[in-house]
Amino acid sequence: MSSAISSATNTAATSGAPSAAAAASVTSQGIGSGLNIGAIVSALTSAYGAAQTNQLTAQKSTLTTEISAYGTFKSALSTLQAALTPLLSTGALAGFTATVADKTIATASASPAAAAGQYTLQVQNIATSASLASNAVATTGTAIGTGTLTIAVGGKSMSLAIDSTDNTLAGIANAINQASGNPGVSASILTTTAGSRLVLSGTATGAANAITVTQSGGDGGLASLVYDPANGTTNLTQTQAAQDANFTLNGYAATSASNVVSGAISGVSLNLLAPTAAGASTTLNIAPDTTAAQTSIGTFVTALNGVLTSIQSLTGYDPTTQTAGPLNGNATLQSFQNQLEHILGQLQSGNTGGIQSLSDLGITANPQGTYGLNTTTLGNALSSNLSAVGSLLGGASGLATKINNLVNGFTQVGGLLDTITQGLQTGLSDVAKRQTALDAQLASYSATLTAQYNAMDAAVAALKQTQTYLTAEFNQGNVQNNQTNSSLSGGTTSTKTG
Repeated sequence: MSSAISSATNTAATSGAPSAAAAASVTSQGIGSGLNIGAIVSALTSAYGAAQTNQLTAQKSTLTTEISAYGTFKSALSTLQAALTPLLSTGALAGFTATVADKTIATASASPAAAAGQYTLQVQNIATSASLASNAVATTGTAIGTGTLTIAVGGKSMSLAIDSTDNTLAGIANAINQASGNPGVSASILTTTAGSRLVLSGTATGAANAITVTQSGGDGGLASLVYDPANGTTNLTQTQAAQDANFTLNGYAATSASNVVSGAISGVSLNLLAPTAAGASTTLNIAPDTTAAQTSIGTFVTALNGVLTSIQSLTGYDPTTQTAGPLNGNATLQSFQNQLEHILGQLQSGNTGGIQSLSDLGITANPQGTYGLNTTTLGNALSSNLSAVGSLLGGASGLATKINNLVNGFTQVGGLLDTITQGLQTGLSDVAKRQTALDAQLASYSATLTAQYNAMDAAVAALKQTQTYLTAEFNQGNVQNNQTNSSLSGGTTSTKTG
């Protein structure tokens, strides 16, 4: 009996005992414990770094929002500064229109340097450039001659060596047009029923730009192209003489080498197009033009309101939505607004013509914190005393100049806004460095937790294997005991029977 029991026990021991190697073989997370180790470690790591993460996220969001807000403000200032440019000079607002009654005779334009007035214009002739033509030859390929051809226009000249490669009508025209030292003449070929002709045309008008052509050397054939009136040789036909424009203004005679005349009337440019009929004239009228000034001042008011609206949006508080602007209570923007409003409210008592403040131009503050523009008041001011309006806004002490100087202090490179933005960018860089350091710390913390939970999981797995083994041994022992008891009981019965 005892032998049977011992044998069963030893068999079980050799077949079911757990080993250290088996326990150590559990490597998948949670296999032993049944826990989601990855989720647990992730949650614990997040909780561990939550406070610092939230703090860094909030700081990054605040800095980014402030950088964007300052960018919005700077953009509004740039728009305002662009609108101030036409107002900075005392004469920049002055404008005039120049109108010729008969636009087939001439057109005209006027600059701010012009003065109002009316003129009677007569054009005897417009300025022209010289034009010469040769006698007709059979074709463009007809040989003319070789030698040196010298062409002079208005004191400048060039000499062309013509040989057998370019001695035709077409070759000579091409040599003239391609010459690097061309004094101001173009060559073309005119082909008619009579044949082909070389046409020389001056590129500049005026009597001083007459064309002369001489030749030397070669086979003498180039003599047919000589035009030298001073020496009595005119083998080319002058189809149009170089001449100055002749015209009169209010009966006073004037000439011009060009049909674009800029010196006859100060600030006015004339473009002569055709002669007037004999005894006829046309009228040139110079009148003030306030359209550009009205547009410039209107653009300024719009840009000014853009800045003020931007400041209100960025620094204000909306009680309805209970939302504060990203720069709520910001001292920098409030300081700018205070200085700006001080300039806008200034009275230029020394200015003449009754134009001493923005209100005299129809620019007044409204309850919304911006400025309105009365175009009727502005139009009257511009019409009555344009120069006084220019003096109020432009020049060293003008309101536009003062505002521009104020804006410059904020927007220029190295200015106040640049300094503030650089400080905010430095703050963002610092937050990024701290976030990187925190990420490394959390990664290390997560690795430590993972190792600890894996060790626990392996231990639980080993304990479970031991439990399984012991349970199996215990169950097997019960079976063997039952079998032994059964055998003993059978043997006793058998003895009694014997």
